[in-house]
Amino acid sequence: MPTPSAAELDRLLLAGLQRLGYDEFRPGQREAITTLLATRRLLLVAPTGGGKSLTFQLPAAILSGTTLVVSPLIALMHDQVAALEARGVSATYLASTLSGAEISARMASIARGQTRLVYVAPERLSAPGFREIVRQIPISLLAIDEAHCISEWGHDFRPEYLQIGDLVRELDGACVLACTATATPVVRDEILARLGLGADTPQLLRGFARPNLALRVAEIEERRERHHAVDGLLAEALGAPRSAQGAAIVYAPTRKATEEESERLRKAGWRVLPYHAGLEPPARDRAQRAFMDRDLDVVVATNAFGMGIDRGDVRAVVHLAPPSSIEAYYQEVGRAGRDGNDAYGLLLFTAADIVLRKRLIERPQEDFAIDPAVIEHKWGLFLELLRWAEGGSCRHDAILRYFGDEGEALGGCGRCDVCVSLEDDAGVDEAEVTLIVRKALSAVARVHGRFGIQAAANLLHGAVDPRLQRSGLDRTPTFGVLREHPQPWLMRLLRRCVSAGWVDFSGDDRPTVILTEAGRRVMKAEIPARLLLPPNGETRARTRARGEPHRGPGEGEQLDLDPAALEVFEALRAHRLDVARTEGVPPYVVASDRSLREIAMLRPRTMEELKLAHGIGPSKAERFGAGFLRIVADARPG
Repeated sequence: MPTPSAAELDRLLLAGLQRLGYDEFRPGQREAITTLLATRRLLLVAPTGGGKSLTFQLPAAILSGTTLVVSPLIALMHDQVAALEARGVSATYLASTLSGAEISARMASIARGQTRLVYVAPERLSAPGFREIVRQIPISLLAIDEAHCISEWGHDFRPEYLQIGDLVRELDGACVLACTATATPVVRDEILARLGLGADTPQLLRGFARPNLALRVAEIEERRERHHAVDGLLAEALGAPRSAQGAAIVYAPTRKATEEESERLRKAGWRVLPYHAGLEPPARDRAQRAFMDRDLDVVVATNAFGMGIDRGDVRAVVHLAPPSSIEAYYQEVGRAGRDGNDAYGLLLFTAADIVLRKRLIERPQEDFAIDPAVIEHKWGLFLELLRWAEGGSCRHDAILRYFGDEGEALGGCGRCDVCVSLEDDAGVDEAEVTLIVRKALSAVARVHGRFGIQAAANLLHGAVDPRLQRSGLDRTPTFGVLREHPQPWLMRLLRRCVSAGWVDFSGDDRPTVILTEAGRRVMKAEIPARLLLPPNGETRARTRARGEPHRGPGEGEQLDLDPAALEVFEALRAHRLDVARTEGVPPYVVASDRSLREIAMLRPRTMEELKLAHGIGPSKAERFGAGFLRIVADARPG
């Protein structure tokens, strides 16, 4: 298609928009389409339900040739193909749910060039017959939906996506659009690397800000407290059972918990069904269809539920335990309030969740040991979620910074638990904070590799503990050194030390607590103890987490970079992508987003200064440090 004039492009876009049944573009859609058509490459990050599909459907309607859409969501394929055909756009899909005869008939139609838009599941790409047809027909656009699934150690990796890079190389003349609803800078870089697209590929982020969502985090200590929190939020968001205004999704960590919570809510009068991978396909389909048809008030599910779900009146999403990462959390909680009206997200957690997640990450898969780099990466993702959960500033703004979408920052949403309970911290004594943290770390050093985190809390409180008595730790100066604080508060303090990277766990069946090298340096006053202490006494949130103002880069918030530092950060990202391609490794192996942000802020001149950045140890400094320093030096004025 020759490059049209601006006026002709406007006419084509308007005609295509009307043909697809729309009166106007949503925010960001027009920019995405014109960018794609102008540059022939685009990575689009926008929320599910935000209109990403139009970004490839409209070009498919005006470009010559066939548009190929790779998507794992069979139900969504079916619905979108039906809607397109109703508008007179020839479309079809290929998926495992079709019979062999039906697939053959559809492939023959595609081979004759009779289909404008073709949806395929990723596993179809490995079928030789399909690949041969793709080589024979003109493909004008390749769209990859849920593109974050190509991130090998991301929260939703699908191995079939790895072959899409070969397809991109085969379709050298086609436009390429990668769409995802959730991707941090490092995941975006990995998407580009695995698709074989250059670092100059435009990346558009839009729609991450969801100020209609009231995000809350609550720490619980027992099952009864969890039930109270869930029931309270359902009543607040939906009203009473049998007269519910909207719906809710409750995410449970295990199949057993899914069944138990579903049964509990059923007895409370809610129209509810469970959903998890252990159910037979008809049972899962029945639950999903009932939810979409508004025959259910609540679905209790594992993370197997949700992709392709676009019910606008979901008023609440509850997590009974933390998911694996901020990416997973925001994708799941973002299923609430898609109609723009008020909705709620509640994340519950207990002390046991941290150790359990560590065990799950380190557990061998099919008798094969996991790459230590993968363990480190996944643990880091979970720690980022814990740091976010601890509070510090507006929960929405913290997430926007995490995804690199500072442009949509709200300056405080006014609705999350942190904004609601934000208080002036002018009276905080930093010397006292440092002393308390160093005492806590000294207790960890005493029980290092011997006992669990509860023993460290008992040691600080001076509690009776046979383990401390047998080992003689009850006769050390650390015993009872923080006895003025209750044990639950001490446990929260120690978990914040875990989130800060000063404390870790070792072992599988009976994990013991260990002091990291960074923790040792804090304990020895070699580096500052930058930490927000947990709130005291009755101010602890049970149904709402208290928020405290952000004080620095140890508490889990993203660093706020000035425009010059942001420019350095983007230059470092481009360099990271180049290095990852050369080395044949995922971009996060080179450096995490947090590492690049700290490098951009610190502007190191020497290798020793570079090592002060988070995650840059001796081996990474030796392997990649010279390149980082060169990028920083090139960015210096003059």
